[in-house]
Amino acid sequence: MTTDLVEVTSESELRELIGEPARHNVNKTRPALHALDREWLARSPLCLIATSDADGACDVSPKGDPPGFTKVLDDRTIAIPDRPGNKRIDGLRNILANPHIGLIFLIPGRGDTLRVNGRARIVREAPFLDEMVVRRNRPKVALVVDIEEIYHHCSKAFLRSSTWQPESWEPDALPNRARIAKTLDRPDDSLEFLEEYYGPEYAEKLYG
Repeated sequence: MTTDLVEVTSESELRELIGEPARHNVNKTRPALHALDREWLARSPLCLIATSDADGACDVSPKGDPPGFTKVLDDRTIAIPDRPGNKRIDGLRNILANPHIGLIFLIPGRGDTLRVNGRARIVREAPFLDEMVVRRNRPKVALVVDIEEIYHHCSKAFLRSSTWQPESWEPDALPNRARIAKTLDRPDDSLEFLEEYYGPEYAEKLYG
């Protein structure tokens, strides 16, 4: 372990280093959806969901579907379908123990994001589940999020990282998913099998 670290141990020390936020940044949080927030959710195909268990162990999971997959139930409530995945259900198990949740909604090509914080419930039956069918997949459960605060976040992180600039992309600079799985997750499977599994047909099994 590195021994030459100087830690920050109080909010006052942190404020001395970082400074005070501008008034508009303090006051921008709202407890309910604005019409512009609804527009954003209707266009967003991807969100990142942060949860933690009762002991504070954290998880962040991406959730993606066609744009507008997040359903607005009312000005203070949204619902997000759960799709077939690896069945670890890390985030869902966290919510059973601790309902607090944080979400970031992204729109490809946009550096700014929409952030939502609140409390979540897992529902297994609701009328809106029938409206969440994609490729004949009706979600078995959905997250219902009661909004406590919502606000738009600036684009500095995406500008610094050049996330949406294709000329900065290097997808082949690292081993592909099949080779990573062979090395770390599935050593007993052949690379040939994994290359086929994660190949072009993988996209056809997203809702199976």
